[in-house]
Amino acid sequence: MTQRRALITGITGQDGSYLAEFLLEKGYAVYGMVRRASSDHFARIAHLQDRIHLREGDLLDQLSLITLLHETEPHEVYNLAAQSFVPTSWEQPILTSEATALGVTRMLEAIRVVDRGIKFYQASSSEMFGKVRESPQNEKTPFYPRSPYGVAKVYGHYLTVNYRESYGLFAVSGILFNHESPRRGRQFVTRKVTHGAARIKLGLDPELKLGNLEAKRDWGFAGDYVEAMWLMLQQPTPDDFVIATGETHSVRELCEVAFARAGLDWERYVAVDKTHVRPAEVDYLIGDASKARRVLGWSPKVSFRELVEMMVDADVEAGASAT
Repeated sequence: MTQRRALITGITGQDGSYLAEFLLEKGYAVYGMVRRASSDHFARIAHLQDRIHLREGDLLDQLSLITLLHETEPHEVYNLAAQSFVPTSWEQPILTSEATALGVTRMLEAIRVVDRGIKFYQASSSEMFGKVRESPQNEKTPFYPRSPYGVAKVYGHYLTVNYRESYGLFAVSGILFNHESPRRGRQFVTRKVTHGAARIKLGLDPELKLGNLEAKRDWGFAGDYVEAMWLMLQQPTPDDFVIATGETHSVRELCEVAFARAGLDWERYVAVDKTHVRPAEVDYLIGDASKARRVLGWSPKVSFRELVEMMVDADVEAGASAT
């Protein structure tokens, strides 16, 4: 039996590292696309580097993607790479559009040219719902993105549908709600809170500055969500799925749980800083993943409290990256 081969763009990110682990356990040969850079960012996959194959490529360079597909001959492509930090998308809207929107076009076009039998997964986002039209949000909820990042993700989402319907590609989008882990970048609010709580506990910082404490999100564990990505590509026909926990929690609740885990009263240490508030806020997101439960047989395993406590514990153990 031929060993399955998977190509992951964004393999050095949170989701890419968990997906690589998952696919290796399934017996895949795992290839990861990385950009040439003056310094590497391989910390999340350092423990996997003797088991995966890294290849250079860039979503901004069409020819590099075509070459990469010829070299690796993947059965499945997971497109996780993007400029994915929402606040940066206001500061760098053109780069965000090039990578997060047009990057999808380049990869889909490369698949169309090289091998239409390759199965394609696009990482869509709950940020596409933005100023929500209904709650909870499902696959039929209209999009109303509130950031350049969200707009770029809507483009990539609909282009994936278009290539599926125009060229018969097995192309799917996973509309994933916020998913976190100890590997989450520190600029994201969950990790900012858990890392901040750990640093305060360890006596390294006096306070933590945050923006909108009332913003609500549907937060799950990234390790659970990569299984859903894989399940989508194992179905007999391609389709799009919302992946979420079906629960929503505020940034305020996030602080309460995180600081309690660190043995602290969050209200003594958290300060609101207006400079951290978005130009256009997304106030309330909660996903309806009933279709994924029914069709994929998927459901989250890690609860919100377990997730936050896991992240705090990891940050404390790491000495809150003492610098």
